[in-house]
Amino acid sequence: MGRLSATAVRAAKQPGRYGDGDGLYLLIGRTGARSWVCRVQKDGKRRDIGLGSVKKVSLALARERAAKVRTQVEVGLDPIAERRKEAGIPTFREAAASVFAENKKNWGNAKHRDQWLTTLTKYAFPHFGDMAVSKVDGPHVRDALVAIWLDKPETARRVRQRIVSVIDWAIAKGYRDAPLPIAAMNKSLPKVKAKPVHHSALPYTDVPAFVAKLRERESVGRLAFEALVLTAARSGEIRGATWSELDLEKKLWTIPADRMKAGREHIVPLSDAAVSVFERAKAYREARSDLVFPGVRHGKPLSDMTLTKICRDMEIAAVPHGFRSSFRDWVAEETDFDGAVAEMVLAHTIENKVEAAYRRGNLLEKRRALMDAWEQYCLPGSAELAS
Repeated sequence: MGRLSATAVRAAKQPGRYGDGDGLYLLIGRTGARSWVCRVQKDGKRRDIGLGSVKKVSLALARERAAKVRTQVEVGLDPIAERRKEAGIPTFREAAASVFAENKKNWGNAKHRDQWLTTLTKYAFPHFGDMAVSKVDGPHVRDALVAIWLDKPETARRVRQRIVSVIDWAIAKGYRDAPLPIAAMNKSLPKVKAKPVHHSALPYTDVPAFVAKLRERESVGRLAFEALVLTAARSGEIRGATWSELDLEKKLWTIPADRMKAGREHIVPLSDAAVSVFERAKAYREARSDLVFPGVRHGKPLSDMTLTKICRDMEIAAVPHGFRSSFRDWVAEETDFDGAVAEMVLAHTIENKVEAAYRRGNLLEKRRALMDAWEQYCLPGSAELAS
């Protein structure tokens, strides 16, 4: 028999640890909270396993639970893990595996599929992978993320997103009641200074020679590149251009909002040379496709790598996107055009909210004049040829 009795348990009030024998203790905290713990030791390591509150667990039941815990430890089992299994609540690692299994078929991106579990295995599981998914909370996740938040910010954000996905799944399955405190967790993480990405650009002084060399032979890729230079558009906007977006008589190209980075419709005034590029592209038009610059695969646009390869073949240290910077530098250094007109040509979002609210027009005619001037710079003598 143990050293405690039901009467002694009821009478005990002072904070402390009261032993019953065989590792079972009545624990009374400073606040008066009373609970049962079982102290076990295996391979030189000592652990205290909670058995429940005195309000809900009698002395007799505590002894039964303590005996069960000691037996589990003796045969090499983890009492807490075994308790979770009995309750049917998976560990975070097990929950993540279930989320992955349910969703991987819908993830078309192979790289995303491969990285999903790999990043969790490397950055989340060591911290709380074997914890019940119901017990994982903001501090656990925050401490895992902070280790890589500054050094690998993009990876850290993806890991955070994947952890949240697992927790949301657990809520939907009934394994936990509350989501992670994302707002508080985010505020506690260090501020990451954004590093601007600068695309390699060709000096604007070299653009005319580049365009002249580009025109030495013709292909759908080279026509797309010439259109990209003359319109200062993004690669994706050019490669996704459709004939239904073009009005060559009015010399306008209207790009719908869903194809624009800022999510707003963008009207591009076309110079005579730009119109000529689109006219020449008609030779590559496919009967069952509306794409102006079709790729090798039927119904698919030209690949971005096609334009990148042109830069490599012409031995320039620049990328297609960099020609937008070439255009912007030329406007600033060589012309008297207002910078706001150039920014609107590039379809950049106006950062100043007050300025954005008051600038309601699209400066179409001013932009047309600017693009005509850009054409004359890129193609010296084009104005004389047109006349």
